Amino acid sequence: MSLLPDTFPVLSTPRLHLIEIEHSHQPDLFYLLTDKRVTRYYHVIPLSEVASVRPVIDLFKKRFSDKQGIRWGIALEEKTSLIGFIGFNNYETEDTVPLVFALVQEYWGKGYMTEAIEAVVQYCFSTLGLKKIVADVLPGNEASERVLTKAGFHHEALVVKGMIWDDKGYDVNRYVRDYKAPDL
Repeated sequence: MSLLPDTFPVLSTPRLHLIEIEHSHQPDLFYLLTDKRVTRYYHVIPLSEVASVRPVIDLFKKRFSDKQGIRWGIALEEKTSLIGFIGFNNYETEDTVPLVFALVQEYWGKGYMTEAIEAVVQYCFSTLGLKKIVADVLPGNEASERVLTKAGFHHEALVVKGMIWDDKGYDVNRYVRDYKAPDL
Protein backbone atom coordinates (compact mmCIF):
# COMPACT_ATOMS: atom_id res chain seq x y z
CA MET A 1 0.00 0.00 0.00
CA SER A 2 1.21 3.48 -0.83
CA LEU A 3 0.25 6.54 1.12
CA LEU A 4 -1.66 9.29 -0.56
CA PRO A 5 0.60 11.72 -2.42
CA ASP A 6 1.48 15.22 -1.21
CA THR A 7 -0.11 16.83 -4.28
CA PHE A 8 -3.81 16.22 -4.87
CA PRO A 9 -4.20 13.82 -7.83
CA VAL A 10 -6.57 15.00 -10.56
CA LEU A 11 -8.16 12.14 -12.49
CA SER A 12 -9.77 12.38 -15.92
CA THR A 13 -12.19 10.24 -17.88
CA PRO A 14 -13.63 10.89 -21.33
CA ARG A 15 -16.41 13.06 -19.83
CA LEU A 16 -15.27 13.97 -16.32
CA HIS A 17 -12.55 15.52 -14.25
CA LEU A 18 -12.16 14.39 -10.65
CA ILE A 19 -10.71 17.40 -8.88
CA GLU A 20 -9.89 18.70 -5.42
CA ILE A 21 -12.89 20.17 -3.66
CA GLU A 22 -12.28 23.85 -2.89
CA HIS A 23 -14.17 26.42 -0.82
CA SER A 24 -15.48 27.89 -4.08
CA HIS A 25 -17.50 24.65 -4.44
CA GLN A 26 -19.60 25.38 -1.34
CA PRO A 27 -22.77 26.22 -3.33
CA ASP A 28 -22.41 23.03 -5.40
CA LEU A 29 -22.04 20.83 -2.33
CA PHE A 30 -24.82 22.62 -0.50
CA TYR A 31 -27.16 21.90 -3.43
CA LEU A 32 -26.08 18.24 -3.51
CA LEU A 33 -26.22 17.64 0.25
CA THR A 34 -29.58 19.34 0.83
CA ASP A 35 -31.41 17.46 -1.95
CA LYS A 36 -33.58 14.86 -0.18
CA ARG A 37 -33.49 12.66 -3.29
CA VAL A 38 -29.71 12.45 -2.99
CA THR A 39 -29.51 12.11 0.81
CA ARG A 40 -32.38 9.67 1.23
CA TYR A 41 -29.85 6.84 1.66
CA TYR A 42 -26.88 8.96 2.72
CA HIS A 43 -26.55 10.22 6.29
CA VAL A 44 -25.66 13.91 6.32
CA ILE A 45 -25.49 16.48 9.07
CA PRO A 46 -28.37 18.89 8.32
CA LEU A 47 -27.12 22.00 6.52
CA SER A 48 -28.98 25.29 6.82
CA GLU A 49 -26.91 27.62 4.65
CA VAL A 50 -24.16 27.52 2.03
CA ALA A 51 -21.52 28.61 4.56
CA SER A 52 -22.27 25.50 6.66
CA VAL A 53 -20.50 23.43 3.98
CA ARG A 54 -17.14 25.07 4.69
CA PRO A 55 -16.28 22.77 7.65
CA VAL A 56 -17.12 19.75 5.47
CA ILE A 57 -14.64 20.92 2.84
CA ASP A 58 -12.08 21.67 5.57
CA LEU A 59 -12.50 18.09 6.82
CA PHE A 60 -11.93 16.69 3.29
CA LYS A 61 -8.77 18.81 3.00
CA LYS A 62 -7.50 17.73 6.43
CA ARG A 63 -8.11 14.03 5.72
CA PHE A 64 -6.04 14.38 2.55
CA SER A 65 -3.19 16.39 4.13
CA ASP A 66 -3.07 13.82 6.96
CA LYS A 67 -2.95 11.06 4.29
CA GLN A 68 -6.03 9.40 5.78
CA GLY A 69 -8.51 9.80 2.93
CA ILE A 70 -9.37 11.57 -0.28
CA ARG A 71 -12.57 13.06 -1.66
CA TRP A 72 -12.71 14.14 -5.29
CA GLY A 73 -15.23 16.56 -6.67
CA ILE A 74 -16.83 15.33 -9.89
CA ALA A 75 -16.93 17.97 -12.64
CA LEU A 76 -18.03 17.66 -16.22
CA GLU A 77 -15.21 18.05 -18.73
CA GLU A 78 -14.27 21.73 -19.20
CA LYS A 79 -16.43 22.81 -16.20
CA THR A 80 -15.45 23.82 -12.68
CA SER A 81 -18.79 23.37 -10.88
CA LEU A 82 -19.33 20.02 -9.18
CA ILE A 83 -22.04 17.51 -10.00
CA GLY A 84 -21.01 15.13 -7.23
CA PHE A 85 -18.20 13.68 -5.18
CA ILE A 86 -16.43 10.36 -4.71
CA GLY A 87 -13.65 9.00 -2.50
CA PHE A 88 -12.92 7.57 0.91
CA ASN A 89 -12.53 9.05 4.38
CA ASN A 90 -10.18 6.46 5.82
CA TYR A 91 -8.47 3.14 5.28
CA GLU A 92 -10.58 0.24 6.54
CA THR A 93 -7.44 -1.91 6.67
CA GLU A 94 -4.00 -1.15 5.25
CA ASP A 95 -5.07 -2.40 1.80
CA THR A 96 -8.83 -1.71 1.79
CA VAL A 97 -10.84 1.51 1.54
CA PRO A 98 -14.59 2.17 1.90
CA LEU A 99 -15.87 4.07 -1.14
CA VAL A 100 -18.51 6.80 -0.78
CA PHE A 101 -20.14 8.75 -3.57
CA ALA A 102 -23.06 11.05 -4.38
CA LEU A 103 -24.30 12.67 -7.57
CA VAL A 104 -26.69 15.54 -8.26
CA GLN A 105 -30.04 14.00 -9.21
CA GLU A 106 -30.20 15.71 -12.61
CA TYR A 107 -27.18 13.61 -13.68
CA TRP A 108 -28.46 10.21 -12.57
CA GLY A 109 -28.84 7.47 -15.17
CA LYS A 110 -26.24 8.88 -17.58
CA GLY A 111 -23.27 6.67 -16.61
CA TYR A 112 -21.31 9.46 -14.92
CA MET A 113 -20.97 7.72 -11.57
CA THR A 114 -19.91 4.43 -13.14
CA GLU A 115 -17.23 6.37 -15.04
CA ALA A 116 -16.06 8.13 -11.87
CA ILE A 117 -16.00 4.89 -9.86
CA GLU A 118 -13.86 3.17 -12.50
CA ALA A 119 -11.34 6.04 -12.48
CA VAL A 120 -11.08 5.94 -8.68
CA VAL A 121 -10.85 2.13 -8.59
CA GLN A 122 -8.02 2.16 -11.13
CA TYR A 123 -6.19 4.87 -9.17
CA CYS A 124 -6.59 2.98 -5.89
CA PHE A 125 -5.37 -0.30 -7.36
CA SER A 126 -2.58 0.94 -9.65
CA THR A 127 -1.22 3.95 -7.75
CA LEU A 128 -2.09 3.29 -4.10
CA GLY A 129 -1.57 -0.47 -4.32
CA LEU A 130 -4.85 -1.30 -2.61
CA LYS A 131 -6.24 -4.82 -2.81
CA LYS A 132 -9.92 -4.21 -2.08
CA ILE A 133 -12.51 -1.47 -2.30
CA VAL A 134 -15.77 -1.82 -0.41
CA ALA A 135 -19.00 0.16 -0.53
CA ASP A 136 -21.74 -0.06 2.09
CA VAL A 137 -25.24 0.65 0.80
CA LEU A 138 -28.36 1.06 2.89
CA PRO A 139 -31.06 -1.48 1.93
CA GLY A 140 -33.46 -0.01 -0.59
CA ASN A 141 -30.84 2.07 -2.41
CA GLU A 142 -31.20 0.06 -5.60
CA ALA A 143 -29.72 2.80 -7.81
CA SER A 144 -26.38 2.70 -5.96
CA GLU A 145 -26.42 -1.09 -5.99
CA ARG A 146 -26.91 -1.07 -9.79
CA VAL A 147 -24.08 1.44 -10.26
CA LEU A 148 -21.72 -0.65 -8.13
CA THR A 149 -22.64 -3.85 -9.96
CA LYS A 150 -22.12 -2.11 -13.30
CA ALA A 151 -18.70 -0.96 -12.00
CA GLY A 152 -17.62 -4.54 -11.29
CA PHE A 153 -18.49 -4.80 -7.59
CA HIS A 154 -20.24 -7.87 -6.20
CA HIS A 155 -22.56 -8.17 -3.21
CA GLU A 156 -20.63 -9.78 -0.38
CA ALA A 157 -23.08 -9.74 2.53
CA LEU A 158 -25.70 -7.94 4.54
CA VAL A 159 -23.78 -6.48 7.48
CA VAL A 160 -26.08 -6.15 10.48
CA LYS A 161 -25.60 -2.74 12.11
CA GLY A 162 -22.65 -2.18 9.78
CA MET A 163 -23.15 1.59 9.87
CA ILE A 164 -23.52 3.69 12.99
CA TRP A 165 -25.11 7.14 12.73
CA ASP A 166 -26.24 9.21 15.70
CA ASP A 167 -25.67 6.23 17.99
CA LYS A 168 -28.06 4.07 15.95
CA GLY A 169 -26.99 0.98 14.01
CA TYR A 170 -28.10 0.48 10.39
CA ASP A 171 -27.87 -2.69 8.34
CA VAL A 172 -25.94 -2.28 5.08
CA ASN A 173 -25.36 -4.30 1.96
CA ARG A 174 -21.62 -4.61 1.45
CA TYR A 175 -20.35 -4.52 -2.12
CA VAL A 176 -16.74 -5.42 -2.90
CA ARG A 177 -14.31 -5.10 -5.78
CA ASP A 178 -11.04 -6.98 -5.38
CA TYR A 179 -7.81 -6.21 -7.18
CA LYS A 180 -7.13 -8.59 -10.05
CA ALA A 181 -3.62 -8.74 -11.46
CA PRO A 182 -3.46 -8.10 -15.21
CA ASP A 183 -3.17 -11.14 -17.43
CA LEU A 184 0.35 -11.60 -18.76
